[in-house]
This record gives sequence, C-alpha cells and structure tokens, in this order.
Amino acid sequence: MLKRSRLAIAMSLSAAVLCGCGGAAGTTGAARPSPTAAKDRKHQFEAAKADCMKQKGFTYMPYVKPEDKNEDERKRSSGDYQAMKKYRAKYGFGVFALQVYPGELNGPGGKADPDPNMKIQADLSTAQLGAYHKAKDACVVTAGKQVLGLTLKSNIDYFSQMAIAHRRAKATELDGDPELVELAGPMATCLKGKGYSVADAKPSALNQRGEREFMRRQDKLGRQQQKNLPDTPKMTKDTEQFHMPELTPDAAKPYLVQEVKAALDDLECGKDFYAAYTPKETAVQRKINEQFAF
Repeated sequence: MLKRSRLAIAMSLSAAVLCGCGGAAGTTGAARPSPTAAKDRKHQFEAAKADCMKQKGFTYMPYVKPEDKNEDERKRSSGDYQAMKKYRAKYGFGVFALQVYPGELNGPGGKADPDPNMKIQADLSTAQLGAYHKAKDACVVTAGKQVLGLTLKSNIDYFSQMAIAHRRAKATELDGDPELVELAGPMATCLKGKGYSVADAKPSALNQRGEREFMRRQDKLGRQQQKNLPDTPKMTKDTEQFHMPELTPDAAKPYLVQEVKAALDDLECGKDFYAAYTPKETAVQRKINEQFAF
C-alpha cells in the first residue's frame, strides 16, 4: 500500500499539502544565499551524509533533486491564472490525477523517484534496512550539525523541524500579510456561495483547502481497503497522514472528474487571491528549503 504524507508539507508541506523549532525558526529573516551557494550547500549536505554512511559500512549516493522547471511550472509558481487553469482542467488539485495519469506527476504512484538511494534501500533485507535507517539517523544528525548548524535527533526530526519552520514562516509572512488577508475574504465568501465548506479562511488554509479535501477522500478509500492500517510516526503533532488506495485509472477517473470541477471553482473564486498568494508562497518555501538544504 502506498502512503502519502505532505508538508503542506504540508510539506504541512504544499503542501501540508503539505509548516522552526530549535535554531530553525529564528533564521527566517536572514538574507537568502545566492542560488549557486544554496545548491552548493545541498551538495555539501549530501556529501557529508554519504561520507558518514560509508564509515558505517553502508552505501549512500549523494543526491540533489533537479530544480529545473518547465515554462508552465514557472508560470504556475508565479500565480499565472491561465497556467493554473490549464493544469487544474486536467489534474484538479493533483490528488486523484496521480492514479488517473500515472507517470505524469510527481508523488506516490506518479513519476518514479530518480533518487538512487530508493533502489539501494529496496534491495536490503528487513534487518539490513533497520540497520541502514539507524545509521542514516546518526549521519543526518552529524551532517546537519556540520553543514547546516542544526541540532537534530534523527532523519525524521530533520523533516519535522523543516515542517515546523514552513508552518511558522507561512503563519507570519502569509497569514499575517494584510493584502492576502483582504483577498481571502471574498474568496471564502465565493466558495461558500458555490456550496463548498470553508472551515478556515486564513490565506494558507484557503490555499490548501481543496487539495486537503480530496486527499481526505482518497485516504478514506485507502483505509477502507486495508482496515486497521497503522499510522507511522508523525513528523509533527499536527501532521495529517494520508493512505493512498489502490485504484486503476478507470476507477479513479470519477473522483478526478469531481476534483477537476472543484479545482476550477476554487480557482475562479480565488483568481485575485492566487495571483497575489502564489508568488509569495513560492518565495517563502524556497527560503525555508534553502535553510535546510532541501
């Protein structure tokens, strides 16, 4: 069973979807490093983890996720209405589209992760994998202190601190932005007028509302397929855990049809809101990700 969790990472990272603590939150106002310096820091962090893992007898390949974006992605990140409409008309909020269009989107069930360490871990026995993760926890702690100046407890604590830093930065810089707060009101009113539930009208909550709604629908299906499915440890106490059901493209299509309609309604109600919110959110996410060499 595939499992999806967003920081809105939530990633919460998105995303959640999906959020620092310790020394992370206090640096949100610091000057941003240059793109080259930020990329070098990512390579340094990965190299430090690899060296540490080698010393512990494990193979770890330094991997920095490619940052190249196509023109449509760049336009969506800037809040371009036409680019967002084009995406949503096919993929909705990007939830059930992962199963209707496998291989087209990043995420569980979507594009294959090019990270070579996924293959390395997949080839390990259960006992070996446990030892691998224990070693990686220790190496993330070492590399985090050495390269990033962070005091970490484990690999999941690294993501936890990053999620908390995202959440705090968004609360301060987005939910506290007078322009975004002013634009959020009419969007919430419009959505309610179309029959959609709006439990929270803060800018960051409105941005995640539609995606979270359909992720919860997807999670319900996943839990119905495998009853008593246990949750894994949470990154933070506020992290939602979502279980992806096993659906064929044909079985997932009706859900995507509903999602596309909701996503387009959401965009029409939030046309002015997203034009202002999206580029600011992109800048906040980039800043926090750079702090964590992510």
